[in-house]
Amino acid sequence: MLTMQDALLRLTEYWAGLGCVVSQPMNTEVGAGTLNPATFLRVLGPEPWRVAYVEPSVRPDDSRYGDNPNRLQMHTQYQVILKPEPGNAQELYLDSLRVLGIDVDAHDIRFVEDNWASPALGAWGLGWEVWLDGLEITQFTYFQQAGSLPLDPVAVEITYGVERILMALQGVNHVKDILYAPGLTWGEVYGQAEFEMSTYYLDSADIEANRQLFETYEAEARRMLQLQLPIPAHSYVLKCSHAFNVLDSRGAIGTTERARAFARMRNLSREVAELWIERRKELGHPLGDESAKPVKALEISEFPHLDAPAPLAFEIGVEELPAAEVTRQVEAVREALAEKLAETRLGHGEIRVFGSPRRIVALIDAVEPVEAAHERTIKGPRVTAAYDEDGKPTRAAKGFARAQGVSVDQLERITIDGVEYVGVRRPVAGRPAAEVLAEVLPAVVLGLRADKNMRWNAPGLSFSRPIRWIVALLGEYVVPFQVSTLVSGRVTRVHRTADEPAAEVPSAEGYLSFLAQHGVLADFAERRAQIVTQAQDLASTVGGVIDVQAESDLLDEIANLVEEPVPLLGRFDEKYLALPTEVLSTVMRKKQRYLPVRDVAGRLLPYYVAVANGECDVELAGTGYDAVLRARYEDASFFWKNDLKVEPAKMKHGLAKLTFAERLGSMADRSARIASIAYDIAERIEISADDWDVLARAASLAKFDLASEMVIELPTLAGVMAREYALRAGEPEAVATALYEMELPRHADDELPRTLPGAILALADRLDLLAGLFALGTTPSGSSDPFGLRRAALGVTAILREHPLLQVLTVEAGLVLAGRHQPVELSEQALSEALGFVLRRIEQQLLDAGHTTEVVRAVLPVSSSPAVAERSAAELSELLDDPEFKQVAQAMQRVRRIVPAGTPSKYYPALFHSDAEADLHEALTKAQNDLAGAEVTPAQFLDAAARLAKPIERFFTEVMVMVDDDPVVKANRLGLLSSVRALGEGVIAWDQLTI
Repeated sequence: MLTMQDALLRLTEYWAGLGCVVSQPMNTEVGAGTLNPATFLRVLGPEPWRVAYVEPSVRPDDSRYGDNPNRLQMHTQYQVILKPEPGNAQELYLDSLRVLGIDVDAHDIRFVEDNWASPALGAWGLGWEVWLDGLEITQFTYFQQAGSLPLDPVAVEITYGVERILMALQGVNHVKDILYAPGLTWGEVYGQAEFEMSTYYLDSADIEANRQLFETYEAEARRMLQLQLPIPAHSYVLKCSHAFNVLDSRGAIGTTERARAFARMRNLSREVAELWIERRKELGHPLGDESAKPVKALEISEFPHLDAPAPLAFEIGVEELPAAEVTRQVEAVREALAEKLAETRLGHGEIRVFGSPRRIVALIDAVEPVEAAHERTIKGPRVTAAYDEDGKPTRAAKGFARAQGVSVDQLERITIDGVEYVGVRRPVAGRPAAEVLAEVLPAVVLGLRADKNMRWNAPGLSFSRPIRWIVALLGEYVVPFQVSTLVSGRVTRVHRTADEPAAEVPSAEGYLSFLAQHGVLADFAERRAQIVTQAQDLASTVGGVIDVQAESDLLDEIANLVEEPVPLLGRFDEKYLALPTEVLSTVMRKKQRYLPVRDVAGRLLPYYVAVANGECDVELAGTGYDAVLRARYEDASFFWKNDLKVEPAKMKHGLAKLTFAERLGSMADRSARIASIAYDIAERIEISADDWDVLARAASLAKFDLASEMVIELPTLAGVMAREYALRAGEPEAVATALYEMELPRHADDELPRTLPGAILALADRLDLLAGLFALGTTPSGSSDPFGLRRAALGVTAILREHPLLQVLTVEAGLVLAGRHQPVELSEQALSEALGFVLRRIEQQLLDAGHTTEVVRAVLPVSSSPAVAERSAAELSELLDDPEFKQVAQAMQRVRRIVPAGTPSKYYPALFHSDAEADLHEALTKAQNDLAGAEVTPAQFLDAAARLAKPIERFFTEVMVMVDDDPVVKANRLGLLSSVRALGEGVIAWDQLTI
């Protein structure tokens, strides 16, 4: 059996054989191998660097006294840095697994999105978790920044989780049972240290002593920087970091202190990085300079010529894209191709685009062999300058003709923007299709952008993950072009474990079938359908089903994580069914991407369906899947048991340690604000005494479960765990339900709070979020919405729309109310922006419901009351074809056109000079009485104001409003009309109607 000691030796031998320096662990505590100067400092600057080393990584907050099978205060990492990234780091990594005895053909090995960042170091990168049969065994990252400085060249970091790999290889369920060396287990080597250090970090560390150590280490780091010594300075930054982590594990770090400590360490790290770069520059970069260099241009002697239309196959080959990016990039490439081809004269058929984790494939039917010929017009001087008064050519005309190689007689008159010029028209032959495509296709590649972008060893390119190959075939011919270091060709890449991982493509014809023959299904719809069918078949063998509708998002994600789906059935011990169902299903979905199996009544069964990527040893991989889920459920059981020991009120104290947002305080501060806002809302509505009691108790515990171990590990269980823990602590069911419902809705299709206390808390929660963050100027941009403000706005509108007792509260009133409780002033501008942000969601909801743009714009004046806006839109859609309503609308529009803005709605019947004025006054008075005190919808307005149409028409027929000789009468008549206008204000925007 391979021991842990042997594994470390094998990795060292393998990476040393590839040119890595075998370095030493850091001589002070570090939380990851990244912090070792062999990584953090050496990735900076232009010098090449390859290194490999073992790093004992210390994380006090993960202390579990050695009881948890996976969580350790000290775990072993094996760290590898390749700088610059070599272009085949994934293949090198897979070979290292083979060295460890892992059969990569038999196991399901996958690269699953996981982006890394260290706020304290000002460092970040993009990459993956590497999964071995569902078990995360490695972090694989393309470093983009360290010490807040961009990296050039980019380095790749490979960080092995050694204990996890050995648990899988040795088939043990607890880290203590790993065979470390012949005759010695991990527990015998490290077990005592794990228990004692956990005791120190969680129970015994002196808080004041560690505070003093933090200050001392920071001061020493600054002194080292002043002495121009970056390596000692970095060492003391690491000591600062560890002292901070110890304090954090003891619960001694508050919100403000956390933010300040991170900022202090980040600033130190930046200064260390800058000093290191400066020092290496002074030394002349002794290891060389691998920063980006200009790329030698591809020389293209000629383009292929076709005699007939041919299909195009265009494939952008990438390292594994995040699942969400696959769908986005398919649409982006389709739009880019359509747009750029439209700018040419090249005829073509349908554009189809497909995507999978490692490729975006565009297929275009019947591309014409050449562009359509066209005529090019060359503009010369104006006619007035080209000919004299006698109509003879001037020197300007002769010079232009000579320059174009034509006689003056051949010049034509052309008109551009109403001005006459002389010019020449020349026929231009169409270019060969390949030549046109050689301009279009690289532009598509260069234009690729994702939600998060990275750089690699291809200067000028930036994308979600490295682009490694390009296939561009027009019929049987390669469309030759170059993008940075990439040259188009006919070689695609299939599964890395295939006998031939690179496959030569003979023709664009039948390209999807060609890929399928190599185990790659490029079509998302085909992959998803196959997963659904096979998963249902597997579930049926144990009397279960997959809830396809409930798991729709998960199915979409899984389909974009694999290129060749291979579903398999797994099971877990029934004892775990004692945990809340939501915990079990969330672990399966969020952590493992497993599909839960349920009985026909919807109850969870002790089975799941996992989906491997490509053919593998199903029994071997299934054993791994089961083991990973078992470890996850052991973690969940550990959290569950620990959380149940803490009363909700006591657990809530932990919110003080959780940061919400700078200047808005901790989660404890936010919880208190939510309670205050909820009380204010309740005071504005009718609420029973029982609901008051429930609201008061639930508000006093608001968000308490965010401090639980379970929710810290699985944030999407917020609310669910509040309900579970509250019930088990003896809280009334109504209180537990309100605590659960305050988190609803969690997404657009989610359920809404059903109880009034729950709805009030949910509304207060979202109003606080919107008011606070808009007060800070933190608004969503593009697809970035880290605080979920769009979701919060949709929640506000849905709750106000569905709960009748809350409909008296407008969005604006709610934001004003929440703004009063913020520690940062909600200015008039911020309030306006927040209100507009929410109202835009309402506008979109109405459009999505099928209402026309005309109707939606017309009801915007009442959109601050979502329920009224919804009713008004529905009524107005019906009324637009009603002749009586059309008469009223036309009358209101006519009144609005004639009355100047700002005209007071005040008049005196004693000043009337005609019966028409008196009739309008009488009709207006009756309508005002009918509508007094009511929230008016279009139908209600019509019922009351229908009597106004004829009096208004008579008024305009018989009465001269703008009487110049009597300003008093004029003002009185305008005041009467202004009163009519005021009657319709706030009902709908009459000007938006096209009657």
